[in-house]
Amino acid sequence: MNQKTPLPSRREPRERFYRRERQSVPQARAFARTALNGWGIHDRAYEIALCVSELTTNALLHGVPPGRGFLLCLSHDGGVLRIELHDSGGGWPMPGTDVGGDGDAESGRGLLLVAALADKWGVVERDPGKIVWCEFVTDVPGVSGRTSRRPRG
Repeated sequence: MNQKTPLPSRREPRERFYRRERQSVPQARAFARTALNGWGIHDRAYEIALCVSELTTNALLHGVPPGRGFLLCLSHDGGVLRIELHDSGGGWPMPGTDVGGDGDAESGRGLLLVAALADKWGVVERDPGKIVWCEFVTDVPGVSGRTSRRPRG
């Protein structure tokens, strides 16, 4: 008799350290896409990659002191994908608004995007610095989740 082997509910976490440099953002995004493909997560890959970009960009601009770097951690457990960005900088990230008020500002929207796309997000202290995290409920074979909120068309 042929029996299906159930998928494990927990996938091995993936993590990578990045230096404080501009090319770390696309490298982190590519790392996340590779992890998602390895885990068979395709339904929210665009949203997840965008949040990885926003969190890494925020870390580079606001959270990582000169000469330091940040750690990107991805984990998948029971249909929930978690992204964590560990940095050693001070300050506490807050969703921003357009500083100029004219809608043309080039910054200030990163955490607003994360809050809009992710199912949950938050910040916790670490010594030194903080961990900014977000979570996505995902659809993978054998694990129920929710479907993408990304507009189709």
